[in-house]
Amino acid sequence: SEGMKISVVSKKLWCVHKQLLLFLTPLVFLPLLFTLPEKEGKCLYVVILMATFWCTEALPLAVTAMLPVCLFPTLGILPAKTVCPQYFIETNFLFLSGLVMASSIEEWGLHRRIALKVLSIVGVKPAWLILGMMMTSSFLSMWLSNTATTAMMLPIANAILESLFGDLETLKQKCKSPEDRDSQTSLKLHSLPSEPSEKHVLSMDGMEAVEPADMRTAEEIQSESEYQLKVWKGFLICIPYAASIGGTATLTGTAPNLILIGQLKSYFPDCDLINFGSWFAFAFPLMLLFLFLGWIWISFLYGGLNTRLCFTKHDHRAQAEARAKALIKEDYRKLGPMNFAEGAISFFFILFAVLLFTRDPKFVTGWSVFFKKGYVSDAVTGVIIVSILFFFPSQKPSLSWWFDPKAVNTQYVPLLSWKKAQDSVPWNIILLLGGGFAMAKACEESGLASWIGGHLQPLAEVPPAVAVMLITAFLACFTEFASNTATIIIFLPVIAELAIRVSVNPLYFMIPATVGCSYAFMLPVSTPPNSIAFASGHLMVKDMVKTGFVMNILGILSVSLAMNTWGVAMFNLSSYPQWAHTANTTAASPRVHFPSMRSTNATL
Repeated sequence: SEGMKISVVSKKLWCVHKQLLLFLTPLVFLPLLFTLPEKEGKCLYVVILMATFWCTEALPLAVTAMLPVCLFPTLGILPAKTVCPQYFIETNFLFLSGLVMASSIEEWGLHRRIALKVLSIVGVKPAWLILGMMMTSSFLSMWLSNTATTAMMLPIANAILESLFGDLETLKQKCKSPEDRDSQTSLKLHSLPSEPSEKHVLSMDGMEAVEPADMRTAEEIQSESEYQLKVWKGFLICIPYAASIGGTATLTGTAPNLILIGQLKSYFPDCDLINFGSWFAFAFPLMLLFLFLGWIWISFLYGGLNTRLCFTKHDHRAQAEARAKALIKEDYRKLGPMNFAEGAISFFFILFAVLLFTRDPKFVTGWSVFFKKGYVSDAVTGVIIVSILFFFPSQKPSLSWWFDPKAVNTQYVPLLSWKKAQDSVPWNIILLLGGGFAMAKACEESGLASWIGGHLQPLAEVPPAVAVMLITAFLACFTEFASNTATIIIFLPVIAELAIRVSVNPLYFMIPATVGCSYAFMLPVSTPPNSIAFASGHLMVKDMVKTGFVMNILGILSVSLAMNTWGVAMFNLSSYPQWAHTANTTAASPRVHFPSMRSTNATL
């Protein structure tokens, strides 16, 4: 029959859809080469190809990122000697040092210690626990990659949940209405949501090994189980969200922030407003604000906000909470006391952060004044600290060893081996960043960015503050379907050009765009952290969409607030800066200098 044939064909097509995309996309967009001005058309062609391949992952992300090396020289847009150096500019070294630092933290298990410590402090009532989880995840993902943070926090979350609510399958069983269940099972219901298993019996030291019979009615049990299942979901969903939010707070926290720095350096060479310290001063308060709003929303949605936050009740929940508390304490005890290697890593980690913050924070004099002006950048700082990790000993060095002939002559082990660094650093991201810088370079040199900017003139009618919200909202939506890095690579050149057209400080548009593109909350495929949480199998797509939609709105509002309050003050956003003038003397349109943004709109 017809239907059969269609389904067979569609299955076959789906099997080769990536190959078809690779073959058809270049053909479909060929007309661009002939209908647009020559250089701009060729550059747009390559950008659209790369955007399509990135969004559909028809090629691995890193391979798409190498297309500029094939296409820009052959199409005559940029010579190879201009394209290739873009792949490892200094921004990439800063990122690399962040990744290596993270791999040493993971190697010695320091991140697990931090996580368990925070959780033992915040306590185990659902809303507080969700807060603890979100704080820890966001703090860790400022330094580790968002994906690594999520992968580490989920098992911890699951262990805590099992000690709170017992085994998940039993819980799902209990959520069904009493009639659906066998009469037999309802006889054996204990206050523990599952039978006291071996480990429970052991951990109770025989005190409560025999559970008192459960005195609650079936309806009570069902509603309690539904509540517990909700808390379980809230718990899992808050981790990838917090990791995505935390990544925005530091420059090395996530790739888009570095793309911003790299593109600023190539577009506006005179602009030195943004570095590790000044970005942190701007983005960290924003992260805290958004994290707090997100916590309230998730707790509200998943049943964590209630009177139990402040008062203690002695009931079934209290027993479960005591068990969970014991589990966290036990896990922390298993880590043992802090050893020399962990102490050393903590020291270098703190040194890494402090040196990066204090190099050149814009509000006080940094330590970079001791060196030749403009020579030492964040990348240098990062690489210095990371290099030390490869030779600093992981065992406490002792003098007695030299004089003791009986001492064991073990091999000297540094904090980090190159093999470990090589295995755990995601090298594909470094290529991805490089591809982004190469693409931005071409957009600028070929005049594509200013050509697109010219076509966005209608946006000049909108007040800048509204434009910021529109830009953030658009990117937050776009990034749900494409990788965050690809999104920002594609749109930053256009946004920079737009700002110049409207005579608004380019940072006023570029910073919110960068932050907004990390706010991918709605779909499991939006970011790797979302995928990992979704793969645990307890979340539904509709949970993510419902929670994520409001998260996006909260995020857009937070960014707008930050940009228009402390952002304006920090980066002097209210005037059109000198560095944007000098960068754009080549552009065709004559430009008048307006003292403030407001007057710009009046004249337009």
